[in-house]
Amino acid sequence: MRTITATEAARKFSDLLDAIENGERVTITRGKSPVAVMQPAPRYTGADLRAALERIEPVDDEFQRDVLKAREMMDDEVRDPWDGA
Repeated sequence: MRTITATEAARKFSDLLDAIENGERVTITRGKSPVAVMQPAPRYTGADLRAALERIEPVDDEFQRDVLKAREMMDDEVRDPWDGA
């Protein structure tokens, strides 16, 4: 894991985001003390949401119908939100 100062992170923020997007974890320090760790954000899919919904016990029949309806509307495809599609 790479360590950089807050000043360097500010000056090279775009490069820092590129590195993180490519899987790198970066510790950011201020005055030699670590203040943050940046890492890639988790990517969730419809399958992740479906699995989470399946673990929930239905409160009542209406809730169960709503959960089933939500499951039907999901797909497992990962989409880029910035793609414009």
